[in-house]
Amino acid sequence: MQTVGMVLVIALIVLVTGIIWHDMHHFVIRKYELNSVKLKHDLRICLLSDLHGKDYGHGNQALLAAIDQAGPELILVAGDMITFGQKDMRGYDNAVNFLAALSQKYPVYLGNGNHECKLEAYAENMGDYYSQYADRLEAAGVRILRNESVAVPDMNICITGLEMDPFYYRRFYKHKMTENYLADTIGHASKDIFQILIAHNPMYFEEYAAWGAELTVSGHVHGGIVKLPFIGGVISPALILFPKYDGGRYDTLGKTLILSRGLGTHSIPVRMFNPGEIVVIDLKKTSETV
Repeated sequence: MQTVGMVLVIALIVLVTGIIWHDMHHFVIRKYELNSVKLKHDLRICLLSDLHGKDYGHGNQALLAAIDQAGPELILVAGDMITFGQKDMRGYDNAVNFLAALSQKYPVYLGNGNHECKLEAYAENMGDYYSQYADRLEAAGVRILRNESVAVPDMNICITGLEMDPFYYRRFYKHKMTENYLADTIGHASKDIFQILIAHNPMYFEEYAAWGAELTVSGHVHGGIVKLPFIGGVISPALILFPKYDGGRYDTLGKTLILSRGLGTHSIPVRMFNPGEIVVIDLKKTSETV
């Protein structure tokens, strides 16, 4: 019996290790659809987040090929494409080269995550990595939205990038957002056109919806690291167990959050039952509210 038990334990370890290895080296494509009377025409968006410098094949060719096959009209990037504290330039190069390759084919709009913000905030200790990273992206045509908006008139959409104060990334619980924080930081939402908000941290979805974001795109949670069947993600970067928002689509007040489970890892280098993902969002023009 003891031998049988040992065999079962070893088999379980091998199985778990295999699942983790698979999910850390593979990605899936997940699709969502939204409808709005405000759109001038249908629009396909590709949402990316939390690459953390990972390379899916030389030059991220696997990711690029999958995105091309999906056929988006624009790319939204919800932050953490690099990792704070990483002094090996390979991770930065992977992210820059990947996004630069995309910007040669598609409009790319990027909102920073907490890792990009920390990299800039600690420049005195870490070096001038962030400004080099941002300069290279902008030279390649990537539009970085730092608490600013850009209108896309031919689609009748407005894209706003929120760069949150580090206070709202503190660990263990959701810290209350001050009443006028969003309006003071990014102005007021557009009412006559379809308002998209790139906000890395999904924890404040209710506040984003109340502000007026018809579609919020986020990342940050990595799908909860380990995904348990019928339960969901286990832990968030804020060290909150079983986070309310771990990945997928959520709706409130007639507004929608699409939360990417991300593509890479950092402090906890594990993904289990939780492969990386590319998100495809189809915005559909409708003649009446659906």
